[in-house]
Amino acid sequence: MAHHSGFVNIIGNPNVGKSSLLNEFVGEKLAIINAKAQTTRHRIFGIYNDEEYQIVFSDLPGVIKPAYKMQESMMGFVKEALQDADLFLFIAELGEREFKDERILQKLQEAEEPLYVVVNKIDLGNQAALDAEMAYWAEIFPKAKKIFPISVTEKFNVQELFRSIKSEIPEGPEWFPKDQLSDKNDRFIISEIVREKILTNFQQEIPYSVEVVVEGFQEEPDIIRARAVIIVARDSQKNIIIGKGGSMIKKFGTQARKSMEAYYGKKVFLETFVKVDKDWRNDDRKLKKYGY
Repeated sequence: MAHHSGFVNIIGNPNVGKSSLLNEFVGEKLAIINAKAQTTRHRIFGIYNDEEYQIVFSDLPGVIKPAYKMQESMMGFVKEALQDADLFLFIAELGEREFKDERILQKLQEAEEPLYVVVNKIDLGNQAALDAEMAYWAEIFPKAKKIFPISVTEKFNVQELFRSIKSEIPEGPEWFPKDQLSDKNDRFIISEIVREKILTNFQQEIPYSVEVVVEGFQEEPDIIRARAVIIVARDSQKNIIIGKGGSMIKKFGTQARKSMEAYYGKKVFLETFVKVDKDWRNDDRKLKKYGY
């Protein structure tokens, strides 16, 4: 039987459920899920494999109007993704009709590749609201091949959407080994787990001023040893991250270690440190160093 492979790019505003949908499709938690905006900063491939299919889902930063250079780089990942897909998924949430970048919207409207509009969080509304939403997006995207109402949290219509996606995937080779879940390496996965715990535990500007760099990673038969450096933009942020007597860094470090142990299925020894790199979000050289 012929093998099918293809690339599916997931685009939408922040916090509409893009990362949740990716994790649901792949069956692993590869992308950060958090109520705060800008949780996804990079382009992350999540890879679904079975004997006959390999589908590479691309989770992207939520579309925003950039306020500083790091956000400009994030939007660069989105624009890049408009050029290389077998299928686009545009994710909206029920009741949200504003799109943050008209140029990206226009590119999707003009795309030659098939486009699905996916309306998420329908469990938060009623049938009349859903009918109005479906009609609205049908008008915005007249070329859309399908419009799917779903609820990722309630797992409603998600498998139906997935089956329809599979029907769009052309014949093709394996682009990645069949046991590979993501294009990102272990250092990236660990850095994202640490950053997720920072997003969960801190408010205001702290989550948006932090980068996590894994400077050491060693996997042994029974344990993983990792060294994570948390980069902040100001001295005052370093004090907040550490907390009184080291209480906060110990708290989220323990949470991160437990998540890593669940992900890898073995013990993890995690060291965490904090470093100030002043105004790194607006420095092209520093952004390049951190992978933007």
